[in-house]
Parts: sequence; C-alpha cells; structure tokens
Amino acid sequence: MTVTEVDANDVRNVIIVGSGPAGYTAAIYTARANLNPVVFTGSVTAGGELMNTTDVENYPGFPDGILGPELMANFEAQARRFGADIQYEDVVDVDLASHPKVVTLGNGDSYRARTVIIATGSAYRHLGIDGEQRLSGFGVSWCATCDGFFFRNQEVAVVGGGDSAMEEALFLTKFASKVYVIHRRDELRASHIMAQRALDNDKIEFIWDSVVTHLSGEDKLHTAGIENLKTGQRSTLDISGLFVAIGQDPRTELVKDVLDLNDDGTIKVAHPSSQTNIDGVFAAGDVIDPTYRQAVTAAGTGCVAAQDVEHYLINLG
Repeated sequence: MTVTEVDANDVRNVIIVGSGPAGYTAAIYTARANLNPVVFTGSVTAGGELMNTTDVENYPGFPDGILGPELMANFEAQARRFGADIQYEDVVDVDLASHPKVVTLGNGDSYRARTVIIATGSAYRHLGIDGEQRLSGFGVSWCATCDGFFFRNQEVAVVGGGDSAMEEALFLTKFASKVYVIHRRDELRASHIMAQRALDNDKIEFIWDSVVTHLSGEDKLHTAGIENLKTGQRSTLDISGLFVAIGQDPRTELVKDVLDLNDDGTIKVAHPSSQTNIDGVFAAGDVIDPTYRQAVTAAGTGCVAAQDVEHYLINLG
C-alpha cells in the first residue's frame, strides 16, 4: 500500500518516537485526550537514561525514593492504562514532510500519523574504560544532581574540564568531603567564572594532564586508575564515586537532516511551545534541552508536546 493509497482509518493521530519521562508523559496526556497514541520506545533504549540509574530521590511524589527502572515501569503502566499503544520497536526512518507523516520500523513496518512527537532523549558520553559499565549505578554516575546525596562525607571525583564538570564538582561539595577533578589538560575549558569558583573551593583538588584508565571494585566503586599523559606515571585514587561530565549528545540521528537544530545539536522548537520547523512535528525531553536534563523537566516538556498536538489536531478539524 503506498502513502497515497492509505485509508483514513489507518492514519494515527499521533506517533511518539522515544520513551523516558518525556515520551511516556506525552503518551499519558494524548491517551487521556482519546488520541490513541502509538509509542515506539526503541528495543534497547526503552525508558531512557533512567533505566541505567539506581535510586532516584529527587522525583516528586516519592518521599522514600524509587529505582530508576521502577519509575519508568510506572510511567509505562500509566500510559498503557489510558490506552497508549506501546511497542518496543526501533524507528529507522521518518518522512516528516509528507501528509500524513510516515514512520518506518526496523522490522519493515510503516505507520502513518497526522502528528509526530520526537522524544528520543540524549546519551551521556562514556569514558569507554574497564569497569565503567559494570559499576554504573554503583559509584559511577553521569548526574551529580541525581546521585550526589548518596556520597555524603565521602571522597569522589569528576572527570571533565568544561562548565558542566565544574557545576558537577561544585554541587558535589555540598555532600562529599573531597572532590577531585580529573582533566586531561593543564587548563580548564570552562568559562572563567565557573573555573574560578571551582579553583577557589577548598574541597576541590585538581588532577591535571590526566585520564582515568580503569575502575575497580566488586559490588561498588573503590578505586580509579589514573595516568598522567605528560609523564606516563600511573597511580590509583581511592574514591567511592566517579561522575563523568564530558558531555552528552542529543539523539537526533533520525531527524538531523530534516528538523532545524540548535548549535548545541538539540532540536530547535518555538519556545514556549514544542513545535519544530515542520508543521505537525513536535519535540520534547532532553533532545531539546541542553541545560537542565532532569526527569521532571523532561516530563514537563512531554506534557507541553501532548497539549500542542491536541490543539493542532483540533485546528485541523
């Protein structure tokens, strides 16, 4: 069946590409509005980055905290309760300029919809060293705001030299007894004001010209291997937490040649709305947010996208 031969009954109101707090929140809102959304979560990335975390203590409504995967399971269950069609499939191609829009899956199936919400999130850059994945959630983290509280009165380290790394390090000084900053150069890439704040903080110690080579620990992180890039000297650092702050990449592979992007690689939307440069295409979550990148802010933009879709469809008649 070609696009021009599609029966009106085969055209969905909305397709949501991606899950996590933004995608699932958009699914909850559009399902409650009787828009019968279909959600393609991704076969591996379903639930987003929270699937790689342990305790989440800063999401409202859970005074005792909740495991990241459990929180995402609750999001999904709530979306299903209202009738969202959730499929663990990978989207491999999109035709967003057509009417209706066409989304093609890895299994070859194609779906058509009047609107599309892109909620593909972002991926933290990893060090790619031994022990990093194994100890993820057990001392290794990519979010000080999420996990810093767990390291009260302990020694931790931050890897990176940009503004994000300095923000992480400064935030961690509220909890940790000592914060090491490990940077591969002998000067910071961070803005002057952020760099100076970190350099002036008595709790922060810099390890210059160095990289982390491996991480050790059985059930939790105990030591990090350090190599000085100028001298070749190797050492170990006893820490209970390592925060990787070397950047993240918005997942825009599907749409980077179709949708307008910002200089930081995120999808450009007409704030405060979620509307992209293509009519009927909306975006939400970390894929549009280079600054906050929190579950609660992602969920908020999912709500915005859902309501934008509802208003758009009303205007379509």
